[in-house]
Amino acid sequence: MSEMKKFQFENGLEELEKIVQDLESGELTLEEALKRYEDGVKFSRLLQVKLEEASKKIEVLTKNLEGDMEAKPLEMGSSEKVSPKKKRAPKADDGELLI
Repeated sequence: MSEMKKFQFENGLEELEKIVQDLESGELTLEEALKRYEDGVKFSRLLQVKLEEASKKIEVLTKNLEGDMEAKPLEMGSSEKVSPKKKRAPKADDGELLI
């Protein structure tokens, strides 16, 4: 775990980009390419862990129903949410007259 604390995201990303360039160059021997690929997988996993850690720390401020600001964890996924204040369109079986 101490390795993860010392790991800098930006440095890892630069190293991963260098690995990709080395692999795309076609100048490596098979053994060198396999080693660089293994290194790339390692950096990719470390970067993913760092991103997951960062996303857990991010909070979004939103207004609650009373109008006060409150902190909520960032939800990953769909950015479109239906507001609880939005009214749904009336249906014919609601007993309302539809024109």
